[in-house]
Amino acid sequence: MDKERLIFAPSTKQYTRATLSRLALNPDPVEQFHGWFDEAKTQNVSLYESCTLSTAQLPSGRVSSRVVLFKELDKKGFIIYSNWGTSKKSKDIKSNPHAALNFFWRELERQVRIEGRTEFVTPEESQAYFSTRPRDSQIGAWSSPQSSVLGSREELDGLVEASAEKFKDVETIPCPPFWGGLRVIPYEIEFWQGRPSRVHDRFTYTRESEDAAWTLSRIAP
Repeated sequence: MDKERLIFAPSTKQYTRATLSRLALNPDPVEQFHGWFDEAKTQNVSLYESCTLSTAQLPSGRVSSRVVLFKELDKKGFIIYSNWGTSKKSKDIKSNPHAALNFFWRELERQVRIEGRTEFVTPEESQAYFSTRPRDSQIGAWSSPQSSVLGSREELDGLVEASAEKFKDVETIPCPPFWGGLRVIPYEIEFWQGRPSRVHDRFTYTRESEDAAWTLSRIAP
């Protein structure tokens, strides 16, 4: 019988860049996020706009995650854009409207966790963003049956070629009906600042409904 292998990768990194106190936090977590996001952008954090979107399908409860690009933050919530026709996350959202986002900015030793319910943005909003994408990306959105099984790379390339031919004389490519924006309306937002010896600073803003006031609490690392 083969012996079980325990893979252990000890980390010696100590988080020493900054601290986080209640007095330093904005009473509005959305404004606090704006501040941290802008800092990540100006500090040249690698892929500062990337985040992990986690969803869960009911009734099984199986959770799936993927890295997506955060695109917009309006008064209601955080918006990402994707395929909602055939993707695994689309099936999750159809059965369970709750989702979570996680930003990790390694260079700043910071993390932001967001939990909330989801809703789709309007077709007009989706078209407005879709029109800003490179043309090749627009054609790709029309072509890919995201998460569906493919027989070969050639099959996918053929779908792209067919879409390119379909829209070759179209100046403004319309947004696919199965593609668009998903807004995560936050009910909990956590700000995490790494500290030495893993005794991190963590503050969480919570509320019971979209119209309720936020409650700010320090929580244990």
